[in-house]
Amino acid sequence: MADLRPEQLEEAFALFSQASAELTSAYQALQGRVEQLTGELAATNSELRVQLAAKDALSRRLAALLAALPGGVVVLDAGRRVTDTNPAANHLLGPLASGQPWDGLIAGVLRPTAAPDEFEAVPPAAAAGTATEPGDLHRTRRVRLSVSELPDGGSIALVNDITAAHALTGQLERARRLSAMGEMAARLAHNLRTPLATALLYAGNLGRTTIPEAERNRFAERTVDSLRRVERMIQDMLRFVRGYEDEFEPFGVGELLRELAQVIEPQMARRGVNFEIVDRSEGGQIKGNRKAVAGALLNLLENALQVSDAGGRVTLCAGPHGRAMDFSVDDTGHGIDPAAMDRLFEPFFTTRSDGTGLGLAIVRGVATAHGGEALVESRPGEGSRFTLRLPASAGAVA
Repeated sequence: MADLRPEQLEEAFALFSQASAELTSAYQALQGRVEQLTGELAATNSELRVQLAAKDALSRRLAALLAALPGGVVVLDAGRRVTDTNPAANHLLGPLASGQPWDGLIAGVLRPTAAPDEFEAVPPAAAAGTATEPGDLHRTRRVRLSVSELPDGGSIALVNDITAAHALTGQLERARRLSAMGEMAARLAHNLRTPLATALLYAGNLGRTTIPEAERNRFAERTVDSLRRVERMIQDMLRFVRGYEDEFEPFGVGELLRELAQVIEPQMARRGVNFEIVDRSEGGQIKGNRKAVAGALLNLLENALQVSDAGGRVTLCAGPHGRAMDFSVDDTGHGIDPAAMDRLFEPFFTTRSDGTGLGLAIVRGVATAHGGEALVESRPGEGSRFTLRLPASAGAVA
């Protein structure tokens, strides 16, 4: 190997020194970057620990709130299977297992009532006749159920215990009727006096042998009309006092319309009023007290007859309205004074001298007891429409 000249050695050492200096500088820069990244990673880890601690605290708080909620909460997956519950749901519906099918569970535990979205909850312990304490939630309860969709395709069911509120509503309704009995007795006695006196007057004339046969028949007919007024007043009083909450069962709308036609058509014909029934129910049913519903509709039909002149028309129409069934009574009478519209359904308020003021109050009472409503539309000179809107017979639980 040939000997290197001194200037070549100096040049090689210079290049080596330069490379060493560059490597040293790069190492120092890399070390600084590592220290910077280590600091940033530590800060990020610290922030993540703070966020995880906050989320854990929030999760524990939400779990505590969920457990403390008085209403039942059931979380369902996209296949409508139970994924999570809170203690109140287990009390109201019985022990719920993860993965349990929701539809099968509620079909065995919840019994539909006349009110929409309200059910009787009968947990397995109560259904099996297990003895419970008076304050135990494992007895039959009145609940309201609502199901809402979640963004992930699942849903959440809320079950609220309304047993106490339902009982209180019934007590308030009974108290209201009892407080009205004194006023009702006084008004009824006053209203009964006139038809009874009229009936006695005509009945007394029937005993006179000198009266022509045509006159005698007229007296007999008016006697019967007066006694029918008395009977109708007494029936209104009994309906108002007794209430309408018991003996609920499904019945067909078309069958009810035919029954009403048999009762009201002869009266319409006698007054010369055209009567028509329009059945759009398509075989639909409602669940309730059939006698109470029939009585309420009969009150509306008789009111329509009273305000109709000979040649007028009264129409009874039944048809679906969303999840409800509408029974509408239209007349071609003189309409209702706007000043009286707000008081029409008040007990004892009447615009007729021979009225008890209980007919429309009974209609509203029937609607309320069935979870429905009573509506009125009228314009002076254009007739009126009264609508009794009742929930259709409940099918599958939501």
